[in-house]
Amino acid sequence: MARLLIIGAGGVAGVAVRKCAACPELFEHITLASRTKSKCDAFAADLDRPIETAQIDADDVPKTVELIRRVRPDLVVHLALPYQDLHIMDACLETGVDYLDTANYEPPDVARFEYKWQWAYHDRFAERGIMALLGSGFDPGVTNVFCAYAQKHLFDEIHAIDIVDCNGGDHGHPFATNFNPEINIREVTAKGRYWEDGAWRETEPMAESRSFVFPQIGERRMYLMYHEELESLIRHVPGLKRIRFWMTFGDEYLTHLRVLQNVGMTRIDEIEFEGRAIVPLKLLKALLPDPASLAENYTGKTCIGCVIEGVRDGAPQRVFIHNICDHAACYRQVKAQAVSFTTGVPAMIGAAMMTGGHWRGDGVFHVEQFDPDPFLDLLARHGLPWSITPWDDPV
Repeated sequence: MARLLIIGAGGVAGVAVRKCAACPELFEHITLASRTKSKCDAFAADLDRPIETAQIDADDVPKTVELIRRVRPDLVVHLALPYQDLHIMDACLETGVDYLDTANYEPPDVARFEYKWQWAYHDRFAERGIMALLGSGFDPGVTNVFCAYAQKHLFDEIHAIDIVDCNGGDHGHPFATNFNPEINIREVTAKGRYWEDGAWRETEPMAESRSFVFPQIGERRMYLMYHEELESLIRHVPGLKRIRFWMTFGDEYLTHLRVLQNVGMTRIDEIEFEGRAIVPLKLLKALLPDPASLAENYTGKTCIGCVIEGVRDGAPQRVFIHNICDHAACYRQVKAQAVSFTTGVPAMIGAAMMTGGHWRGDGVFHVEQFDPDPFLDLLARHGLPWSITPWDDPV
């Protein structure tokens, strides 16, 4: 049994701590820490077993080191903001404790996210004899594991991967984001990027789209975006010729987003307002609904998966490996919407893989570098069943 320190108190952390607390055979002690301790206390009061809570500013490395030394965790599970990845990794290096996250590092002042900053920690983690597992959410995370499963069981060679992400749900608000508004809008307004024939190719934001029929949801328009799992998968899928990421957006969402961009509310640089420096996107975040507040009245489903093309026994093959998750069912189970659920559950499973010895190594790793079978077995058992469907239509 393991000791966990979970940092963060948003919707994803709420799901992860509930799932971890429900597995005392895996996790004997849990500490939930955040900048706002009252949020941690609220989650703790709703659990069937006691956990410890703490206040921490994860940007303060010495204080984080102090907390880690007091709690003595086997693993630090970072579910706060991706701006804090490097600070928490620094604290793990100093204390000799393993690290897990769900999203890669983003510099606060540049809307560009990539793995190079975290990959640079590999040698130091290896020399310290500790492990960092990057991207143990859904996408990145489960989508990477789907690709590893396809490599192991379904294909002799994989030539093309299209990761598709559809939220077919309705939260009843004219405009809201399903996870942290600041991170979500930075991601959506960035230029699209995909990898083909050994090179990165770039598109204007939302410039390329197509229709896709999602199981149990129906036809939706999805847009090409950049997403960090593309960067690691091109390293770990031999023979890959093309990989892309697509996400669906409704017309109303895109209209609101265009207006906000046109009036400057998505800017990430500081402006002066009434004698104070403010970042417009941070102000917008404060005005938008808290993603966790959407859960109670959310209806509909999500469908996220990978359309994978390649060769098996000399013949071409295309499959769709995917999960379908129901917003209302998630709320009944853990008081969260499906976007939080599909990220929080894989974080718990990644923690179980590491602390249980299934996935081990010294250095910095991605989930697709390990055996996918025990991860996917737990995924189905903890509320995210997955399916493999022969797929006729190319993306």
